[in-house]
Amino acid sequence: MQIDQLSTFVIIMFLMLILPNLFERFRLPGLIGLLLSGFILGPKALDILHPEQETLKFLSTVGKLMVMFFAGLEIDFDQFSKHWKRSALFGSLTFLLPLATGFTIATAAGLSLVSALVVGSLLASHTLVGFVILQKKGLLQNRAVISSIGATIFTDIASLTVLALCVSAFTTGFDPLQLGLRTLGMIIYFPVVLFGGRAIATRLTAQFENNEEHRTLLMVFIMGLAAVGAELIHLEGIIGAFIAGLAVSGVLRDSKTKGKLETLGNTLFIPMFFLTVGTLIDPLSFTQMHWSDLLFAFLIIAGLLLSKFVAAWISAKALRFTKAEGSMMWSLSVPQVAATLAAALVAHETVNSAGERLISEVVLDTALLLMAVTTILGPILTTRFAPQISNDDL
Repeated sequence: MQIDQLSTFVIIMFLMLILPNLFERFRLPGLIGLLLSGFILGPKALDILHPEQETLKFLSTVGKLMVMFFAGLEIDFDQFSKHWKRSALFGSLTFLLPLATGFTIATAAGLSLVSALVVGSLLASHTLVGFVILQKKGLLQNRAVISSIGATIFTDIASLTVLALCVSAFTTGFDPLQLGLRTLGMIIYFPVVLFGGRAIATRLTAQFENNEEHRTLLMVFIMGLAAVGAELIHLEGIIGAFIAGLAVSGVLRDSKTKGKLETLGNTLFIPMFFLTVGTLIDPLSFTQMHWSDLLFAFLIIAGLLLSKFVAAWISAKALRFTKAEGSMMWSLSVPQVAATLAAALVAHETVNSAGERLISEVVLDTALLLMAVTTILGPILTTRFAPQISNDDL
């Protein structure tokens, strides 16, 4: 369907206004409405939007970065310092258990060891889709929520590192020197962004004290710069955005600039990110899969849900969290969007000298189905468990 850009913009705004509110009236996450909007406008329905369109990719990328930037921004750094051990525990478990589960299922399905390890890494990360829900409900200071947000940094770094090693091993063979250089880069990168970003933000926000617009642009600049820095050392940009948000959290707490950033992100960029994800969903491709492929997809999805649940349950028990808090940790670690989608696309596009892909079309379709199921299920679970926790449980 050929529609001019202005008409496309009007249609997007209409669907973004109507569908999220409609779903919320039925006590379903508004994010599902955004995903449905993307599907309706996508190549498998009205064929108005395509995920490869440059404008859409740019808005979606910024939205993805803002999701992680806001996640870091909402964390009290001093409080995060107190909870980092909890985040490390949950992050380690919710990385290792899904990694082992995915690797086992993929190996049993006949995939090579390298490809199976990639499949495991796809399950090991998570995206904070439920962050916006908790933000609106004012629950971002709960200990289980803080631990889950902090765990994201562990899971994403680890899973993307596994992917990078697998890509290298698949195309050129294992290179210890490359691994060492990448590790050194990360060791240098994190403190530079964390403390350097805080120093820059503190100094320049004082200079722009009476100019909220400049302060807002400064924060967007710091977020973008950190994301670019992460990509330069072969990390996903969302990692840099998260660290940048954590770095400036103390500077922006309870300021007007924070409110302006949230308005900018939550009304345009973040919705466009979820809308773009919706354009990737193709229900027909799943109906055309062979029964063995469907079984593989089912086992992957079931394995993810079970392994994430076990990781949350063990962590909650070890940390003496309530049952509701453990359930919240599970709901936040279920969605597989940003890092999973990026990793799946990179792995599918990776070809060795023999012309073989690192992961097949079936595995890519499974990753998209996993993304669709968990992106819908995760916010539903988060919405259900949110009333059962409070910020008093610190």
